[in-house]
Amino acid sequence: MRFKTTLVFLLFFFVIAGSAWSRETTMEDAMQVTPTVNADSGISRANETEIAFVEELSVGGALARTLKYSPSLAAYDWRIRAREAAALQAGLFPNPELSMEVENVFGSGELSGTDAAETTALLSQMIELGGKRVKRREVAALGAELAEWDYQSQRLEVLTKTGKSFIAVLAAQLRLEQAAELSTLAKNFFTTVSERVEAGKVSPVDLSRAQVTLAAARIALAQAETRLAAARRSLAAVWGISEPAFGKAAGSLGELHPLPREEELKERLAKNPDLARWETEIAQRKAAVELSRARRIPDLTFSLGVKNTRETDDTAAIVGIGLPLPLFDRNQGGIKEASSELAGALHHRQSIRAEALAALADSYRDLSSAYVEAQSLKENVLPAAHKAFEAVQIGYEAGKFGFLEVLDAQRTLFEVTQQYTDALADYHQARIEVKRLIGDPLANNIDTHAQENN
Repeated sequence: MRFKTTLVFLLFFFVIAGSAWSRETTMEDAMQVTPTVNADSGISRANETEIAFVEELSVGGALARTLKYSPSLAAYDWRIRAREAAALQAGLFPNPELSMEVENVFGSGELSGTDAAETTALLSQMIELGGKRVKRREVAALGAELAEWDYQSQRLEVLTKTGKSFIAVLAAQLRLEQAAELSTLAKNFFTTVSERVEAGKVSPVDLSRAQVTLAAARIALAQAETRLAAARRSLAAVWGISEPAFGKAAGSLGELHPLPREEELKERLAKNPDLARWETEIAQRKAAVELSRARRIPDLTFSLGVKNTRETDDTAAIVGIGLPLPLFDRNQGGIKEASSELAGALHHRQSIRAEALAALADSYRDLSSAYVEAQSLKENVLPAAHKAFEAVQIGYEAGKFGFLEVLDAQRTLFEVTQQYTDALADYHQARIEVKRLIGDPLANNIDTHAQENN
């Protein structure tokens, strides 16, 4: 009877102690590892199957849709939560162990049956020494921070892709307008040539040439429509849908911003999450080295139990301590592995920064080149091409110029216009890429109205 009472007491003690440890660990981990909730994203992404249709979509609306519906961002949300759960698990205490042992039973002679049985109940608890639990939790918590940095990198990536896709749609819309204008010009010119042929002022050969020009313009218009449809689908794909849920992209490519100094951009390069994450990466590798060193220290196992001899009905307490002898395994390989990974991370960080500087220099060169080209075309070349075409067209109607001069002026105007559109698109694409490299998430383009309604 005394043995059963003592056994129940021991079980009750360990359950209460374990519960207290569990509550303590949970509170500590709740303070150390705060679940990340991204204000611009949510679990509901995976359940979203439809996006409301809007007639006009601004760049802010497109970016807001990306933050709300992007499947890749939803995947990173879950990854962050998984890392936070791992950090919580890393801080838990090991469970106690209960063992029961019965001796001197079912033998021979006086030890036959169970009259001489000796029953031992033992509860053991491993106690980690060297601060392993704290260090393990620190490594896992830094892993959760790295998952957050990975999310920020992916967020910046998908916003950049959205911005570039939106620019591509704007450029495709503008090219379609230009192709439609060229088709109208070709049609009007064909009508003019027809009238002049009927009046006997020009050769019928000019009418055939005008007809060929009109057909080419209509082909170009059809191609522009196809390219616009493809650009619209590419933008919709960022949101995880196959068909665009908008009528028209609202915006202008004509706005050119003054170029910042390249040195100023280099100073802001550290804000790029692909670079900023390496501070946390190095800290985690250092914490991993400390954890590996702590694992050299053996853990203590404390045992407490009771032993009952049935023959005399005597009960005695048992107290034990177990400590492994670190003769062979002192975690030498683990320490060397963690130290090597730390050294590799330091070199990798240097390599990543060098690559980012080179990428920034290339993007800035593209930005400067597109800016100069667009400005020159806008201020000098394009006005001159318009003026030349109008003069030649008027001169042709007056009989001062031939058909080939008109055709050449028209072709020049169309090519210059297309070149200007390409320069504008290249400028804005390069500008978005520069903003990505300096860690600018384009968030200033997300207007409240678009975020609420899209």
